Amino acid sequence: MSETKWVLFDIGGVLEVVDDDTWQDEWWERWRDRSGLDRPDFDARVAAADLPSIDVTAGREAEFWRALSTAVDLDPEQRAAMRADFWDAYCGTGNTELIEYARSLRGRARTAILSNSADGAREEEERRFGFSEIFDPICYSHELGVNKPDPRVYRLALERLDAAPADVFFIDDHTENLVGAAGLGIRGILHRDNAETIAAIETFLSGGAPAA
Repeated sequence: MSETKWVLFDIGGVLEVVDDDTWQDEWWERWRDRSGLDRPDFDARVAAADLPSIDVTAGREAEFWRALSTAVDLDPEQRAAMRADFWDAYCGTGNTELIEYARSLRGRARTAILSNSADGAREEEERRFGFSEIFDPICYSHELGVNKPDPRVYRLALERLDAAPADVFFIDDHTENLVGAAGLGIRGILHRDNAETIAAIETFLSGGAPAA
């Protein structure tokens, strides 16, 4: 097992500027309105569609969008617009300062990603932000088959990194995900702003003890 220091980043709310707690509800609300269906009818149709769980399965994105658009009577053009709007909302905008800081760590530490995700995220985020140029590995929940904060996801990430928990520093914007990581001995910080996060990473890399 390598003794390399690792900095492990979440994506949404960390490397991407997006409100993880609101964007999905706002997106659903937009498409309820655009469908022309009332809320109970729209919600009942979506529930009855038995959509695949694309947050923990890969290779089913096309099936998801086909089933969803059929359920709420969208034509192919509307389906494409719904999907495009989803990914625009999902990805937000790049946190350029933090992304470039991560790039600057080359030679001092390895950088990786652990993110709850939806099938299609790897392609969409790579197209927008080119994460693979900076982060390796990129661990997505839809490919691992499990979401944070399940302990299994951190074990899988550690295996991918070939790292001991003490050699990994994790950045996430949700407390429960940091608690899950801490249960396996992975230190981290709750991301609130770039300056605080960067300072905590620097402390970790210098051998200090950042606040959990």
